[in-house]
Amino acid sequence: MHVDMDAFYASVALRSHPELRGTPVIVGGSHRGVVLSATYEARAAGVCSGMPSSRARRLCPAATFLSPNFDAYTEVSRAIVSVFESVTAVVESASIDEAYLDVTGSVRRLGSPASIGEHIRAVVADEQQITCSVGIGPTKFIAKVASRAAKPDGLCEVPPDRVVEFLHPLPVEAMWGIGQSTADKLHRLGLFTVGDLAQTPTDTLQRAFGPHAGRMLAALAWGRDARRVTASVRERSVGSQETFGADIDDPEVVKRELLRMSARTASRLRKAQLLGRTVAISVRFANFTTVTRSATVSSPTDVTDEIYQQAVALYDKLGAHRARVRRVGVRVESLVPAERAYRQPELTAPERGWREAEQAVDLAVGKFGPAAVQRAALTRHRVTGSGEGREHRWEAEHITTRD
Repeated sequence: MHVDMDAFYASVALRSHPELRGTPVIVGGSHRGVVLSATYEARAAGVCSGMPSSRARRLCPAATFLSPNFDAYTEVSRAIVSVFESVTAVVESASIDEAYLDVTGSVRRLGSPASIGEHIRAVVADEQQITCSVGIGPTKFIAKVASRAAKPDGLCEVPPDRVVEFLHPLPVEAMWGIGQSTADKLHRLGLFTVGDLAQTPTDTLQRAFGPHAGRMLAALAWGRDARRVTASVRERSVGSQETFGADIDDPEVVKRELLRMSARTASRLRKAQLLGRTVAISVRFANFTTVTRSATVSSPTDVTDEIYQQAVALYDKLGAHRARVRRVGVRVESLVPAERAYRQPELTAPERGWREAEQAVDLAVGKFGPAAVQRAALTRHRVTGSGEGREHRWEAEHITTRD
């Protein structure tokens, strides 16, 4: 079974903006960058994920652009995985919004695969107020193609004896792993449907696409796929990143954003009750070159200042202080559950320190909202324009005290 959320980022965003349902909505790229997700109303105008925001605006000028909320996406993703795991223990997360499920052992307990799929769709819709599409088949490949055929908000089951009947009339673009360039090459060979591909000798495909790719195309055209569903390992890393509204060449501004990303990452670690031993940064420059660096700390941490100290040291080692930076990110890896982590105390450390302070901040933020407590350094202005006339957006400082 392949379960895929429908326009995931946009659907999650619409939970907070129900007045926009039924209208074209685009997530991401409000100032520049690319589209992260779009509602089906925007897709009808030609907007798709990965498209430059400038082109999306031209195609759909009536669309509403919303900023992404990755904390919300992560929270919903965890919730839907929990729904999957209530059905079967064999859940392989393919991305934040899709997963493969092996439901072979669940049929006797829960009923037919179709009824299991409808149960998942109903629970996700009821608990998360978003829709998903479910594809069911004898292999991962068939299930993936079936979920595409079911979109949006549907279910498609392909029994083993109907694989060829389902697959061969489809265009080659419907096959998993075939992008536009591969499809164009297949079209030049006169192959437009999966059936055309299935009738082509394997050695012909190998000459055109190489030994491995040609053999894979020949097998998939008949629905053959030996890959098994493998249960995913949860939480290998936690991080966050920010794309600037304008390229930044001021190292102090870059470091302030590293602090912001460190604070956000530390908060996510504490929420997940995890600590990490490795701090990594990623820096994307104006020419789209991306550099990553990492360092291992002596004791696992979820403290903002400890993460930030490593992030700044890694950034300083790059020696690119006047280079124009487009995006920065901070990530913590080598994770361990907080209850099993051992933190080496220092002799001069107080009984309660920054970790306890941040835990108190988490409680305040959870009760009064994200603006309840903020670091003073992060209330300064952020650049949102570009060029000599670039604008500055000032963030108001919110300091809230409660009895």
